[in-house]
Amino acid sequence: MHDVEPYFQWRHLYIADEDPKSIFFGQTYSEFEFSQTVYNYYIHPQWDVIGSKTLYLKILFVDYETKFAIIELMGEWNDAIENDIMQLKRELLDSMMEEGIIKFILIGEHVYNFHNGDRDYYEEWYEELSEEEGWAVLVNLHPAAQYDFLQKKLNRYIELMEITAWRTYKPEDFFQLIDDKLSQRLPL
Repeated sequence: MHDVEPYFQWRHLYIADEDPKSIFFGQTYSEFEFSQTVYNYYIHPQWDVIGSKTLYLKILFVDYETKFAIIELMGEWNDAIENDIMQLKRELLDSMMEEGIIKFILIGEHVYNFHNGDRDYYEEWYEELSEEEGWAVLVNLHPAAQYDFLQKKLNRYIELMEITAWRTYKPEDFFQLIDDKLSQRLPL
């Protein structure tokens, strides 16, 4: 796990620790000191901490005019023990929504396990986004984690999508692809 680092090809477009609106503004990183772990496995030091012992992330891109963010996740999403959705919502998503972000793309290909818990924070986030005509999409979640996510029917709140070549897009084009897919669906 220590060699899985956040996607870095968009760093010339956006860096969260240089964004005054980001909760990670001013954050400094080490390339050599591995201090964060998921269980007994050290992870790359570029991942950001949100208060969970098992789930880490990196904000890859934010567009305040178009009101969207792309966030890459890493580790284990554990709502049963760590209440990771609460940590994610309270520590990051609420502050981003205060800055006007209403459309969220979460990259889940480095989320290796999902353990469900309560739905309250999913429902709360969904309702807040719906009021603003926003949405949340979880892209490329591993099949085993996706199975557990679907068992709890959390896809009612966060849409699941497979887009294997997302790295080939510019952030704006990646967002547009997802936004177009969602707008083509029939309203419920």
